[in-house]
Amino acid sequence: DTFLPHVECGTVTLIGATTENPSFQVNAALLSRCRVIVLEKLSVEAMEAILMRAVRSLGVQVLGQGDQHGSSATGSSSESSEFPVYIEEKALNTLAYLCDGDARTGLNGLQLAVQARLAVGKTTPLNITKGGSADGILITEEHVKEGLQRSHILYDRAGEEHYNCISALHKSMRGSDENASLYWLTRMLEGGEDPLYVARRLVRFASEDIGLADPLALTQAVAAYQGCHFIGMPECEVILAQCVVYFARAPKSIEVYRAYGNVKECLRTHMGPLPPVPLHLRNAPTRLMKNLGYGKGYKYNPMYKEPVEQDYLPEELKGTDFFKERKT
Repeated sequence: DTFLPHVECGTVTLIGATTENPSFQVNAALLSRCRVIVLEKLSVEAMEAILMRAVRSLGVQVLGQGDQHGSSATGSSSESSEFPVYIEEKALNTLAYLCDGDARTGLNGLQLAVQARLAVGKTTPLNITKGGSADGILITEEHVKEGLQRSHILYDRAGEEHYNCISALHKSMRGSDENASLYWLTRMLEGGEDPLYVARRLVRFASEDIGLADPLALTQAVAAYQGCHFIGMPECEVILAQCVVYFARAPKSIEVYRAYGNVKECLRTHMGPLPPVPLHLRNAPTRLMKNLGYGKGYKYNPMYKEPVEQDYLPEELKGTDFFKERKT
């Protein structure tokens, strides 16, 4: 609010960056006066170029697919810098995929892998196609994985594994398997998944799969989302765990979910204009609307001791029961 008038009159040129969704985190009035530029994740090809430039600057030589090396280390050197350092091309390719489009993550992973191998100081006999055989410090794909945080190995937030894990979590809760549900949740959170994403999926699950079998499930899910929003990771992990186990143990009902789907199908397949709202169900705030018959004959239910005989669906749908399972 403080920036708004100055940005609007041009006194201030505001340039900002955020890792959050600006639609939720930035003042709406201010956001409407700004141009939003989305910075996408780097492609694998771009990451490979960055990593190749980094290894060249470090003086690390890249071993291609045709180059071979021995399977065991030979001795140890206290002065590890005396030996040349090599890295497998496959290791760089793997690192480019696992860093999830984040150059900082990729470079940090490469640096940690190199430093770890230099600290160990173990050399490997190498059979280099162009230069004959030599001993050197070799960085393999496994070393690169160790250089990354374990989260990038267990879980790919942007790739297929993201959808596979949330699907597994959903189906495990639906199947009332509390152990599997907790496993998939933990795997996602330990892999760096956004806890609010998981919480949003739980809100959906509460109505889609549990529904009226336990109406408190939706309250649990919304409370879990708010709790995650308030305190974030890692403190909110137990909140999600409690919610997931609750859902796995809860009775399940798709009655409402299925009935809503039946109504949507009815609307899609209706031929011609949709039926109008019956006159007796319409409000009549003006004299003209009353004269047209709006609200005429409507029975106000609280005024009657006995059940009221009254139609609420359009005439064309009279007697329709959307809660009965339809034939496919």
